[in-house]
Amino acid sequence: MGDRWHVEVDRSVCIGSAMCVHHAPDAFRLDTARQSHPTPEDRDAAEQLLTAAEGCPVEAITLTLAGSGEVVFPPEE
Repeated sequence: MGDRWHVEVDRSVCIGSAMCVHHAPDAFRLDTARQSHPTPEDRDAAEQLLTAAEGCPVEAITLTLAGSGEVVFPPEE
């Protein structure tokens, strides 16, 4: 069994660009205020999730290992 990631979107930072929905349409949705929401928050690790997080123009998406909380993205400075 592979890693599971916990996906969080900081909606105080999200600008509703929809890049996450473009890169991972099954993993994100925009609400009526154009704020991104992960669907669901815990899911199997996937390249498209990482691409969505990396593609967010304001870095509003955080990926952590479900269970341990170890940060996958963004990389620590």
